[in-house]
Amino acid sequence: MFSIYDLLVLTQVPNVGSHRLRTLITHFGNPSSVLKASAREIVAIDGFTEKLASSIVHYIRSTKIKEAEKYAEKQLSKLNHIDSRIITIWDKQYPDLLKKIYDPPPFFFMNGELNETDKYAIAIVGTRNPSEYGVRIAEKFTQGLVKLGITITSGLARGIDTIVHNAALKAGGRTIAVIGSGLDVLYPPENKILSERIAERGAMISEYELGAKPDAVNFPRRNRIISGLSLGTLIIETDINGGAMITANTALDQNREVFAVPGQVGSKVSRGCHALIKEGRAKLVENIEDIVSELLTKLKPILKKGENEELKAEPELSLFEKSIFDIITEHPSHIDSIAETTKMSTADVLVNLLSLEFKGLVKQLPGKMFVRL
Repeated sequence: MFSIYDLLVLTQVPNVGSHRLRTLITHFGNPSSVLKASAREIVAIDGFTEKLASSIVHYIRSTKIKEAEKYAEKQLSKLNHIDSRIITIWDKQYPDLLKKIYDPPPFFFMNGELNETDKYAIAIVGTRNPSEYGVRIAEKFTQGLVKLGITITSGLARGIDTIVHNAALKAGGRTIAVIGSGLDVLYPPENKILSERIAERGAMISEYELGAKPDAVNFPRRNRIISGLSLGTLIIETDINGGAMITANTALDQNREVFAVPGQVGSKVSRGCHALIKEGRAKLVENIEDIVSELLTKLKPILKKGENEELKAEPELSLFEKSIFDIITEHPSHIDSIAETTKMSTADVLVNLLSLEFKGLVKQLPGKMFVRL
């Protein structure tokens, strides 16, 4: 029987980090057997010296183990209090994609549920201070991917992360949030209600112990889990040294696909995406089809018949609607500029713009500005 209590006790043994923890439990079969092992049995494992094996056994046999046991009891009590559980790498429910990364967490804390379709996940991350353009793009890509049955993973941070979690839920899809603190120490605090909604329709995940504060050093490490849970990672707006660039790098290290949305030239929040594209480390994407085509083989099992073709279908537009729609981009255009380019009257342009808005193809912004959806 696999004891979570004994697992937590083992995490407190000096010099037993995540790699050695995985090695010990895999070798002996369960945490309880590790706690009963002799130094001679441990030293037989590759990478464990006599000195290391002796120190492990000495700690377990000493009175110091009482502190480790108190820690395990406290963690389990907190776990029950917030109605959460621990998923270990030896459980069937542990995601296969995450197992394949270089340094998978031996276990993680979870609120909510993981299901079979979560193996078809795509991560979407970006700046904490998105532009209006970034917000629209994040919502558009999230809703399009969710429509295909794809789970969205992100980090619950302010900005793009929060936007995509909300957009996924609003579209009726699944989303997974990986955080850099204990599940009982939510950060940012204003996302508490969002986190509860995510747990109802997906999962909240953390490798950090209950009570762990959101220290800055935690977030780069948690990023490997965001990308590790996903077939690919989409970057939407980030500076050259933004946190999303760390996620892009971990995805590349894990041999996962990286996608980037181009932004406005000269914009600070576009520099990271442009660098990834220019250096050939990310594929430039303009629509959902660009992502689906790259991952088509892996996504085929969940793509419903006809939905992929639907992505390619041209909207049915009148000649005037098409002439207007063709010049509208993701960047806001003023109605006067549209009228001048199309050589139509402002009144005629407005009528056709309202028709396009009714068809869900454009959106009107304050000041008679229009953007493509």
